[in-house]
Amino acid sequence: MKTYTKKSLIKALIEIRDKGWIPTGRKNNDGGVGNTLEDLLGIEENNLPIPNATEWELKAQKKNTTSLITLFHIEPSPRAYKFVPSILLPEFGWTHQEAGKKYPSNEKSFRQTINTSGYSNRGFTVKVNRGDRKILIDFNHSKITDNHPEWINCVANTTLQPKPYWGFDDLYHKAGTKLHNCFFVQAETKKIDGTLHFHYQEIFMLKRFDLDKFINAIEYGNVYIDFDARTGHNHGTKFRLRREALISLYAEVRKY
Repeated sequence: MKTYTKKSLIKALIEIRDKGWIPTGRKNNDGGVGNTLEDLLGIEENNLPIPNATEWELKAQKKNTTSLITLFHIEPSPRAYKFVPSILLPEFGWTHQEAGKKYPSNEKSFRQTINTSGYSNRGFTVKVNRGDRKILIDFNHSKITDNHPEWINCVANTTLQPKPYWGFDDLYHKAGTKLHNCFFVQAETKKIDGTLHFHYQEIFMLKRFDLDKFINAIEYGNVYIDFDARTGHNHGTKFRLRREALISLYAEVRKY
């Protein structure tokens, strides 16, 4: 595996940009743009081999996608409750679409991608409590719009108490260690002879992740909390971000 300095990594990214259209080495999905870039750099997935590598993250995304950028995984507090598998899934989950087929007949699902902009069709939202320095999940039965009468009846008298939350300090620690500095590359996409190609175009070096701006981004609805669990497996709770908002979270931005 190659080893880079910040200077040599910038040089390598510029050389990749100058190559123009490059065929993907992965499946035609949003993750392919980052995986292909890692292949071109000769590095392992999520492993950026430069000095102080723990302080740097490499992220790439299609310019024309509406997909969210995954920032990090972190489960809600209080951790002892094991909220997702012990409360959200059994008490608020619904029958998995593959129950009785791919999975057992009693398989449940709890999948929500929510932010502060409003309640989801299943009655969940994100709230910022600056007084208590917490990001909370709220459930309100009256906000349900999803047409699943059997599930609605099951949760009609259910309250989410205590509410799962993330303390500001926990988020500061997680974001500060995972996203302190970041190389962010955007790529145009098109198919040539039926194969997806990427043209890596815009290269940003982002330094000094601003934790206060991150809380503001949550409050403005630019950050989403993504639950993805089923009875047999919890895929982890993710904090995800609108692509156009990433650059605004850093104190220093340099474009190449």
